[in-house]
Amino acid sequence: MNRFAKSLSLALIPALLGLIAAPSALAQSGSYGVSFDGYLQLVAAKARAEGISESTIRQMLAGLTPNQRVVELDRGQPGSPTSVGYPPLAPYIARHVDSARINGGKRVLQSLSSRSLSMIEQQYGVPAPIVIAIFGHETNYGSYTGKFDLARSLATLAWEGRRRDLFESELIALMKMADRGVPRYRMVGSWAGAFGNPQFLPSVYLRLAVDGDGDGRADIWNSRADTLASIANYFRDAGWRKGQPWGVRAYVPGTFDRGAVQTKIASPICPRVHERHSQWKTVREWRALGVTPQGYLADNVMASLFEPDGPGNPAYLLTGNYRVILEYNCSNYYAMSVGLLADEISR
Repeated sequence: MNRFAKSLSLALIPALLGLIAAPSALAQSGSYGVSFDGYLQLVAAKARAEGISESTIRQMLAGLTPNQRVVELDRGQPGSPTSVGYPPLAPYIARHVDSARINGGKRVLQSLSSRSLSMIEQQYGVPAPIVIAIFGHETNYGSYTGKFDLARSLATLAWEGRRRDLFESELIALMKMADRGVPRYRMVGSWAGAFGNPQFLPSVYLRLAVDGDGDGRADIWNSRADTLASIANYFRDAGWRKGQPWGVRAYVPGTFDRGAVQTKIASPICPRVHERHSQWKTVREWRALGVTPQGYLADNVMASLFEPDGPGNPAYLLTGNYRVILEYNCSNYYAMSVGLLADEISR
């Protein structure tokens, strides 16, 4: 090796070492380009600007470290379905609308006082079985609500950056909850920041959690009345139409032309969920096409046809209230299991 080449090689050593160290440095800075501690300082400044007290900021942010398990869980979330198609609905329903959940829901319904039932069904306009089905689906009627530290999880997800705007705003909302008197020890839940019996995010708790038992607190951790009233309030806020079912089973003739009713509208939210539903038509128009509801739906109700497992398998006419269930979790599997569980609870 000549002197020039040797000198060049020696000169490249620091650069090469820098390249080798680069992944570790990136891991320390997150996608935001700053260290975790540096990012928390930025969040603290935003919290101050929104009026959160210094004592709360210290209480919520001091000593936090990134949670690698939370990052792994977030990155492991399933993406959109591929060209292979969608998994069948029937096995999912068999797992989530089983005898244990049905019987558990019936016990919750039977335990409700007339005051609680009146609040859910008259004040909020939502059938109690629908609210109970959400409770059962989210936390198995409160038996498991999550054990992740919410502040650490939300700070990790915001710093990591895949959905920074969402998780940073939820972290600040969590600090507002603390400012309003929610104790730190209660701030545990799912890895993605949801908590309590209904698995609300902090911003949802601040906006929609309500006092259902009259004690002056919205305790969605321990109070069943507060839990169910808060879920009902969420549904009312999302546009639930009183007196309408979420959907009913439907008969579809073998000669039915499905291509003629395929939707041409792309939904701006959860498009792969909504593209599986047909065009909206009145029940009267569906009857004229040979599609017959197997439960009561007024002729003027708008509905879309959904055949989750394809022709020859159970079909449904879905109302606008099905879309309200999707507001809680934008998944046809989730919404169908909630609707069907509610039907079984009410039998």
